Amino acid sequence: MDEQEKTVTAQKRRGPAPTGKGVQVVVRMQPDMLEWLDRERKKATPEKTRPEMVRWLLGVVQGTMETGPKRHR
Repeated sequence: MDEQEKTVTAQKRRGPAPTGKGVQVVVRMQPDMLEWLDRERKKATPEKTRPEMVRWLLGVVQGTMETGPKRHR
């Protein structure tokens, strides 16, 4: 063999595979605010995760999410 064959291996990514699209936002919360968030999310049916609850609350403030069950007229 005059020339050595070089093999290039792709470097493995660290961590789990991404599950969604968008920009990740990391927020630090004080204990009292986190306790409130946990109390409110446990009232939801079905119970929401913390990220789901934060997205839902932002949607309510933005006006794109329903605040309660739909009422049929």
